[in-house]
Amino acid sequence: MKRVLLSWILIFLTAFSLYADKHAKELVKKANDKFRGRSSYAEATLTVVKRNWSRALSMKIWALEPDYALILITSPARDRGTVTLKRKREVWNWIPSIRRMIKIPPSMMMQSWMGSDFTNDDLVRESSMVEDYFHKIIRQDTFAGYDCYVIQSLPKPEANVVWGKLLSWISKKDYLFLKTEYYDEDGPLVKTMVASKVKKMDDRIIPTHLELIPHNKPGQKTILEYQKIKFNIKLNPSFFSQQNMKRVR
Repeated sequence: MKRVLLSWILIFLTAFSLYADKHAKELVKKANDKFRGRSSYAEATLTVVKRNWSRALSMKIWALEPDYALILITSPARDRGTVTLKRKREVWNWIPSIRRMIKIPPSMMMQSWMGSDFTNDDLVRESSMVEDYFHKIIRQDTFAGYDCYVIQSLPKPEANVVWGKLLSWISKKDYLFLKTEYYDEDGPLVKTMVASKVKKMDDRIIPTHLELIPHNKPGQKTILEYQKIKFNIKLNPSFFSQQNMKRVR
């Protein structure tokens, strides 16, 4: 009798664990889809803050999820016309001042993008979070006044990712990514993304102010502020070409 009862308990716990993991993945997907849509066009400002100085870049961003993105720098004058193209797992830069197209090699994927705390690897792998990790709700918490699920994401064995663990705070209302902690493979916390200034953009409510804070560089952070976003616009993969990098405006 005890053996039968134990078997039923194990079956129940296994089923509950599978349900909980599926629910966690659905939450991550909802939050990810809400912020990105199937496609999008955005106008934003990227501000890099160091201890003794800061610089701001204005940009236009076109994205066709999950494989394509094109980022055009519109100011300041010295960077105007610089373009970054993501096509699946590849990243290309067009530098108009020297009229050169540069493919980013694997050895430089962890290098800073435009001097910010974002890396080239962030551009390539940002949309793989849903499928490249196992997700689990580990607790509930309150962050910035929102009731949140805290979800732990651990990489799948076959996934080609750099993070050993992610912790994400997703609001129960509206499914907003409000905070994400990035841990390296050895355990230490590397950086934290904090989202705020929640407002309506196009047809949805999303955070419009993102701060990426590295934990080994005191006084440094990168701020991404969205002024405009249009979701689910008409875009074709052909838009994301090396030829278009030179003529997009």
